[in-house]
Parts: sequence; structure tokens; C-alpha cells
Amino acid sequence: MKLPLKCLLALTLSTSLLAQAQEPAACSRVRLADVGWTDLITTNAVTRLLLSELGYRSQVRRLSVPETFKALHDQQIDVFLDTWLPSSEKDVRPYLDDGSVELLAINLEGAKYTLAVNQAAFDAGLKGFSDIARFSKELDGKIYGIESGNSGNQLIQQMIDKNHFDLGGFELVESSESQMILHVKRADHLNKWAVFLGWEPHPMNNQLNMRYLAGGDDYFGPNLGGATVYTTVRKGFASDCPNLGRLFKNLRFSLQMENDLMEAILNQNTTPRREAKAWMEAHPEVVSQWLQGVTRRDGSAAKMPSSSGKEP
Repeated sequence: MKLPLKCLLALTLSTSLLAQAQEPAACSRVRLADVGWTDLITTNAVTRLLLSELGYRSQVRRLSVPETFKALHDQQIDVFLDTWLPSSEKDVRPYLDDGSVELLAINLEGAKYTLAVNQAAFDAGLKGFSDIARFSKELDGKIYGIESGNSGNQLIQQMIDKNHFDLGGFELVESSESQMILHVKRADHLNKWAVFLGWEPHPMNNQLNMRYLAGGDDYFGPNLGGATVYTTVRKGFASDCPNLGRLFKNLRFSLQMENDLMEAILNQNTTPRREAKAWMEAHPEVVSQWLQGVTRRDGSAAKMPSSSGKEP
């Protein structure tokens, strides 16, 4: 039997470790970053719903990836759920080295992030990074990225600037995740080719006839840009707010979960919060793992309010 989310959480919390003092007032609000990626919209929605049920407020700030790490450094935000390594290594490393930002926990494994092409290009012989340049005409000399400042865009621009793979004559087209995917769909419709940033988890893997390119290990890493995604926090967050620290250390997602939620959010007349609530009610065993040792903000296991209503 599927339990309502409020009952599920109340039941889970009743078996948690309850001998915990109420956290400081400064911990009552959690500030999260949003860099416009659909996977992060999904995980932020799940997290915000959990926080609301636990008696916390949350706030989301829309930032670029470099701005996000700077905001963590300046203690203007608390948590970023989407640090992809190794692709974000250059952006986050200075802040890890000075201790202002901490990698709190791995929240997703098995992700990938590298260049991809539509099926028509792959079938015609564009199977690796070393093949791109010889098909410059078919590709109109362009590689499609996402928002300006993104680490993947930076890697593409490095290849162009260094003329690696003979890409010196190519242009990086920066836009947005949705605009990039729209371009690939348009190329398919017109029987044209496209090379673009691709990653998983993301519904693009279901929506597009796409293939990942081999040979980009020096830039995106081995195993087709195999990535590990970390929860990253400002210095002292987990020690200042230990209950929140436990929650964010517990949060682990899966490729299937994120693919399913992103597909629902992008393709249905719904909201991220509604889909997050439905998914959590359908997967009580996962919610139980997330809430191990976690209580409401006041330290109690009192019955929590309904998750309906507006975003906190």
C-alpha cells in the first residue's frame, strides 16, 4: 500500500535518532544553487520537499557554475547538489584548496558527460573526437554547448584554442540546455548532423537518437566522460547544522530515478514538486535511507505537515 508522504516521513522519523538538540536559528533556511540543469531541478525539488517536511525553509538562487562556487566561498549559499567531477575540477579546485568549499558526499555515480553526435553522423563515420574535423562541412563548423561559463563549454573552447583534434576552425555555440537539444532535434528533422554536449542522467538519452564519442579522455575523462556527482557545501555547513549535515550526507540518487523524474517534469503538465512527491511516495525504502539519523529541525519526530501547497 502506498503511504502518503507525510505519513511515510512521520513513520520513518519515529525510528530515527531523536536525542538531538534543536539546531541554531541560522540553520532554519537552506540556500541552494540552481545552474539551470534539468537534473539539478529534479534533485533540488526532492530536497526542498524533504526540507519542508522536516521544518526547514529553503531558497534557490539561479547562478552559473563558476558563480555557484564563488557564492559557496562567500557563504552566500549553503549547498550545491551538482558538482560533476572531473569536468568541474578546474572551477571548484581553488575553493577546495583554500578550504572554503567542501565535498560533503557523493550523491550520484555512473554518470557520463562528453561530446555526442546524432545517429546520422555516427553512422556516416563520426565516431570519435579525432573524426570531428574531417566532417567540418557537414557540421557547419560548429559544436553546440550549453550556458556560458559551463565547464563543458570551457573544455570545448580549450580544444578549439589549442587546435586539438584539428578543431581550431570550429565555433563553440553557447545557448542553453533546452536550445541545444532543440538544435539536435531540428538537425535530425532536416537530415543534418550535429555534435554537442551530452550527458546522463538526462531525458535526452531517450528523446534523441544520439551516440557518445570516444577519444575525449584528455578533456572529459575516461569511460565516455564517466563522472561522479558530489554534494558540495560551504565551509562549516555540516558542523554548524549537524542535522542538515546528516541529511545531505545521506542523499544518494540513481540514474534511473533522475531520468524518470526529468522525463516527467519535461514532458508532462506538472511541476517538479508534484513529481518529486509522487516519486517519494512510491519509493519509501529510499526515503527511509535518506532519513536515517535525521529528525525535524526542533529535534522531534512529531507528525509533519502535508507536502501540498506552495514551495517553501
